[in-house]
Amino acid sequence: MRVEAWDRIAAGRSKRPFFRFLKSAIPVLLIWWASAATAQEAGSAVDVLNKRCVVCHGCYDAPCQLKLSSASGWLRGASKQKVYDSSRLEDAPMTRLGVDAKTVPDWRAKGFFNVAGTQGGPSVLEQLLLAGRKTSFKLGAPLPVDIDISTLRANTCAMPGKVKDYLKEHPQGGMPFAMAPLADGDYETLLTWARDGAPAPDTDKRLPKSVTQTVQAVETFFNRGDRRSKLVARYVYEHLFLAHLHLEGDDQNRFFRVIRSRTPAGSPADEIATRRPFDDPGGPFHYRLIPIDGTILHKEHMVYEIGPKRLDRYADLFLKSDWEIESLPSYSTAAGGNPLSTFRAIPARSRYQFLLDDALYFVRSFIRGPVCYGQVAVNVIEDRFWVSFLNPDADLSITDPTFLETAIPILELPVAQFGGKISKRLEAFLSLGPVKYQEFRKGRYESKFKAEGGPDYSDIWDGDDTEVDARLTVYRNFSSASVVTGFVGAIPETAWVIDFPLFERIYYNLVAGFDVFGNVEHQLTTRLYMDSLRREGERTFLSFLPPQVRKPLHDSWYQGPLVNLVDLWKESALDSKSPTGIHFTTSHTKTEFLTSLLRKPAGLWAEHDPINRCSGSTCAADDTPAGQLRPLVQKPAPYAKFLADISVLLVETERDAQVFTLVHDMAHSNVAFIFNEDLRREPQNDSVTVVPGQFSSYPNFMFKVSQAQLPTFVETVRAIRSQDDYLKLVERFGIRRTDPAFWTEFDRIQTALRDQDQLQAGLLDLNRYRDPKPLDPIDRLFEFTFSMD
Repeated sequence: MRVEAWDRIAAGRSKRPFFRFLKSAIPVLLIWWASAATAQEAGSAVDVLNKRCVVCHGCYDAPCQLKLSSASGWLRGASKQKVYDSSRLEDAPMTRLGVDAKTVPDWRAKGFFNVAGTQGGPSVLEQLLLAGRKTSFKLGAPLPVDIDISTLRANTCAMPGKVKDYLKEHPQGGMPFAMAPLADGDYETLLTWARDGAPAPDTDKRLPKSVTQTVQAVETFFNRGDRRSKLVARYVYEHLFLAHLHLEGDDQNRFFRVIRSRTPAGSPADEIATRRPFDDPGGPFHYRLIPIDGTILHKEHMVYEIGPKRLDRYADLFLKSDWEIESLPSYSTAAGGNPLSTFRAIPARSRYQFLLDDALYFVRSFIRGPVCYGQVAVNVIEDRFWVSFLNPDADLSITDPTFLETAIPILELPVAQFGGKISKRLEAFLSLGPVKYQEFRKGRYESKFKAEGGPDYSDIWDGDDTEVDARLTVYRNFSSASVVTGFVGAIPETAWVIDFPLFERIYYNLVAGFDVFGNVEHQLTTRLYMDSLRREGERTFLSFLPPQVRKPLHDSWYQGPLVNLVDLWKESALDSKSPTGIHFTTSHTKTEFLTSLLRKPAGLWAEHDPINRCSGSTCAADDTPAGQLRPLVQKPAPYAKFLADISVLLVETERDAQVFTLVHDMAHSNVAFIFNEDLRREPQNDSVTVVPGQFSSYPNFMFKVSQAQLPTFVETVRAIRSQDDYLKLVERFGIRRTDPAFWTEFDRIQTALRDQDQLQAGLLDLNRYRDPKPLDPIDRLFEFTFSMD
């Protein structure tokens, strides 16, 4: 009976109403089932994309600009246009995903080509996945010498209809590129997804009512109509435009960003694309909060909490104080590039406290920066240094109204004072405004110290007894940089003390005013200006030390005849006369000063680093992984120069797995020049810092060892004196790119990062992951010659 009834339904012969309904519903049900299956497939594929593809295709330096962190990225496709080009004379067209074009046709007009379409044959993605499965390199071994994995390699982009030609020329150019093959399940999932046209997953974009209410409250605050509120909103926006905003008390996986939109709240946001956050929006606009779509990358993940508590804090800082403004400043590069003049109406104390409230976020914004590859930008800083901040009550720009008013004309930033042809910009820069300000600042503080006595510990901001981010450690690892809370590692070579004018200028020089698509002139002037800002922070630090030690210490940071000539040309004389207000009890004044800062206030920071800076009972116990790793941080460390910039070490104990970061701290005679860094390297003075957990966005290599093997691992590292020795370490404990277990171990490292701090975690980037190889004959000769020296 049932079979006959089904046959009648299929043949359309049934007269019963139920069967007629079922007949009409079958196509709908089939469509729904197919759609649900496709959505489920897309969702599963996105999970694999995140773990296996976005790790190399997530930031500006993704090969061929193919960003796979969101559907809008893979639908946009790829481009032959380079984002990083230090030699270009003209600004490049901007290609910020979701900002500079809104539709696929708009991206096609900008030169991006389809990688996901399946019409007329297999898509680019499908063909590259298939090619990646056919790689012939030996698993667990170094890659063939003809495979270039360097970050700035010349990319050849596989275009539709020409993939076969591409693979003929680059037979190892499949995906994943130069990595261990994917597990069968991951590979099949991605291949099926690519063959289906790379469908986007269904996402529920509806926000909970409580989230919507918070968003509305924030937008209402930003869009108030009175002049004071408008200026405050502009100030806050220009400092948060890169932030991943997390709503107070919300899900730890949901983030927003603040934009300038043509449309008001209640309608879809329409972002106004400008090169810089202070550029003219071109008409009326509204500040809006929009959800961040796609995978969160650790490199780009700079979290800032916002909500009712934060809005109350803004009101206390900015709107309850007594100040007025007659007219709003204009929008333009010239007018907007200097925050000290643009926002002069807002009390300086309020602005400085706004920065201090979230010192880690703001320092992280210019240390991680808006760039993905930043070797030219970050080689302006030492490999590891400590940062503290001048107490607002000790900062003349806060306490003396005439200080900033007099200084503003000579505090113009490169982005503000430069415009037009290169010659005009360099002419403006070579007027040496930074030197004039150094001299002005030194004179004002000399007068202050003469009248009040030299600076002492109370002149360093103590975090108002609660803010642990009042002490920070910055790491520079060749082409990237990171910052963490507290003073980590051994006593560094240099340290900075940042005051309000310096804080603002660093932020606007490296973040708000920096253009990753800018020309060589922009990059050059940004780097040159940052040289002076670095020295300014160092000089403020030196002012706390006894006068007689300042110049010798400063000279030890800037060694070499050429740097001395530069100092005579573009640096003012160092203050070696003003007294310090600190009574030092040892001859190691730098160490005494920096360690004393960890005791003020007591208990806010750990005075000792149990691995890198300790003695006796303050050190990690010898039977713990941390204690067993301590020999690596001893000096001299002739083995350090062979290690990667950032190595992640997975130590398996009986109870759990612990992760450590081995940091290669590179020594330099100075960091005063933009080019030829290798000529200023002092590898014999390199050292290692061992940090529990992870902080870098770019692991360069991974090691795995059981705790029982840890002493052997440490002994093997300390015995390294050549590249061959290092390769023996890699062979025994390393996880190569080609290792069959690579993806499994990388997943463990990624999971550990999330467990360490879910709110701050993001996807790590493998674009810097190394492939250790034996030296070629010429390099081997150089290594031998250098070791003889």
